Amino acid sequence: MCKISTSIVFATFFFASFNLWADTGDIPKVKTPHLPKSGSTAEQFVLQGWKLESQEQGDLNNDGTADLVMVLRQDDANNLVKNDGYGVPVLDTNPRILAVAFCKSSTAICTLALENNTLIPLHEDPVMEDPFHGVAIVKNILTVSLGTWMSAGSWGMSNSTFKFRFEKECFRLIGFDYSEMNRATLDTSDTSVNYLTGKIKYTTGNGSTDKLSSIEWGKLSSNKKLCLEDIGDGLEYSPK
Repeated sequence: MCKISTSIVFATFFFASFNLWADTGDIPKVKTPHLPKSGSTAEQFVLQGWKLESQEQGDLNNDGTADLVMVLRQDDANNLVKNDGYGVPVLDTNPRILAVAFCKSSTAICTLALENNTLIPLHEDPVMEDPFHGVAIVKNILTVSLGTWMSAGSWGMSNSTFKFRFEKECFRLIGFDYSEMNRATLDTSDTSVNYLTGKIKYTTGNGSTDKLSSIEWGKLSSNKKLCLEDIGDGLEYSPK
C-alpha cells in the first residue's frame, strides 16, 4: 500500500469542497488550441492570444542537440475572475500548455513532440497559490514541479515533482517525489517513488530539526509503464 494516497485523496477532497468565494461555474470554460508543428525558436510556437511563460533548453532525446521545453499560457482577460472573498482580488484562470520540441542542429528546425494541457492544472482557488512551480531539464530528464499552499483554511503545504524520460515516442514517468508539511507543527512527510525499480521511500520528520524521525521502504503493488499523458491533473495524481 502506498502511504501517499491517503494524504493526496484528503487534499483533493479538501480543495474540491472548501470554497470561500464562488462555485465552479465562475471558472470560464476554455478550449486549448493545437500548437504549430515546427519552428526554429520557442516564440514561433506561441499562438495569438498566448504568451511564452517559461522555456528551458537541453537534450531530451539523446541526439546531442538541445531541445525546447516550453510552458505557454493563454493571455485572455476573460479568464481573469473577480473575487470578493478571501484570497487574491483577481484570480488568473488562464490555462497552460506544456510543450516539448525536438531540435536538429543540421536544419535549425524544432519539431513538436509533446503538447499537454492537463498535467499543470488551472489556478482555480484564490486562497491557494498558483500550483505551477516550474520545469527543468536535468541530465536528459524533464522535470515538472507543482505545489499547494493555502492562505486560509489549511496549514498544509505540499510539493510534487514529476520526472520524465523520453522512450520511444513517450515521455515515461520514471520518478515522483511528494513532500508535505504542516506549517503549524512543522511535521513533514516525504514520499519518493522510483518507477524503474518499483521502490518507494517514505520519510517523516519535523522542520524544526535536521534529524529524521523515520525512514521506511515499500514497493509498488503494480508498476505499469506510465507516459506523461496518462497522469492527468498533476495535483490529483497518486501512485498506485
